[in-house]
Amino acid sequence: MVVPRGGSLEATGDLFEPYRLVDEGGAVVGSAVAFFAELAACGRPSTTQRSYGMDLLRWFRFLWSIGVGWDEATRAEARDFCRWLQVAGKPVAVHWRYPDGGAPGVGAARADAGTPNPVTGKRSPGQGYDPATVAHCESVLRGFYDFHLEAGTGPMVNPFALSRHRHGGRAHPHHNPMDPFLGGRVGRYRPKVVQRVPRCIPDQSFDKLFAQLGSHRDRALVAFWVSTGARASELLGATVADVDPGQQLITVIRKGTRALQQLPASPDAFVWLRLYQAQMQDLAPAGRDQPLWWTLRRPFRSLTYDAARLMFNRANATLGSNWSLHDLRHTAAYRMARDPQVPLNDVQWVMGHAHLSTTQRYLNPLTQDVIESVLAFHARRREHGPAAPPAGPYRVESLRVLFGKDAL
Repeated sequence: MVVPRGGSLEATGDLFEPYRLVDEGGAVVGSAVAFFAELAACGRPSTTQRSYGMDLLRWFRFLWSIGVGWDEATRAEARDFCRWLQVAGKPVAVHWRYPDGGAPGVGAARADAGTPNPVTGKRSPGQGYDPATVAHCESVLRGFYDFHLEAGTGPMVNPFALSRHRHGGRAHPHHNPMDPFLGGRVGRYRPKVVQRVPRCIPDQSFDKLFAQLGSHRDRALVAFWVSTGARASELLGATVADVDPGQQLITVIRKGTRALQQLPASPDAFVWLRLYQAQMQDLAPAGRDQPLWWTLRRPFRSLTYDAARLMFNRANATLGSNWSLHDLRHTAAYRMARDPQVPLNDVQWVMGHAHLSTTQRYLNPLTQDVIESVLAFHARRREHGPAAPPAGPYRVESLRVLFGKDAL
């Protein structure tokens, strides 16, 4: 089944309505507008609306291709949609410089999709949707239909139903039918997602990666990311007034709570920042409310997440690695958690985790450390010499006593 790439999720630039979903004819999808308004009223940031909007766009494209309205969808369409996500390939965006799809390196990257990287050991993104993406899409669409079900504007039954037989038998056998169901139930078509272990960049690999950065701005960014543990978007949203070199602090807006938090950073990060600011003096606006990070080419614009990711990918391409910007956050957490003089509660505060159990993941051994430990074990076994030869055969008289004379 081929699902055309009709419609789109458009960024409006409006703080009141940052995103809107449009159909194949350019008309705004009203059901998505109402759902986005509900998300905004619940305090969800614009990044969450974009993430939810991409899931809605996949669902609406599927419905448009089979000719079913969103308010006429049943459990059969929801089931087929989840099946399609698990076998369909991700659409490849056409670059404006290569409209015929002949961009250099694209074919090799698609051929190596889903294979472990020889440098990092991380699996590269596959050609299909990841199970985590399918699970997220199923949860978003179930919430979308729950909202319209309560508002009375959607179908009478949610197409993305909850599972009633996840643990065997009848779900909630002693539940009061007058009370709502709380927990213990997941989506019927939700795939099983393996919990991913955070990846840490080894010190030697980080030094090689840092040496490939081509500007003071890039070095300052990476130094702040790996020393503060801030998310990429949190650091890119900082302004000039958020930097306090005297106390080695930088203020960021947390992704979930939207609260201001001061984070300590390494002295090297402020040194690279000062070199970058001296380089950009009289070239970019320097007011206290101006963005801290700018592009290095004219016309100077505020540095976006996509531009920072491409900068980091260029350094990765030189080494043949596939580290991500979020791996820098994991690296900062691992470095602090492995220091016995840094309490785990302090690491939790710096990382902005709501629960200590999330921070405890960084106490697990690193993959590279486990591999080196097991290889050292095999080396020690080899140094002790070959194993003792197996014992000789059983004596014939003993076998006759055990099994009888006629058994031999």
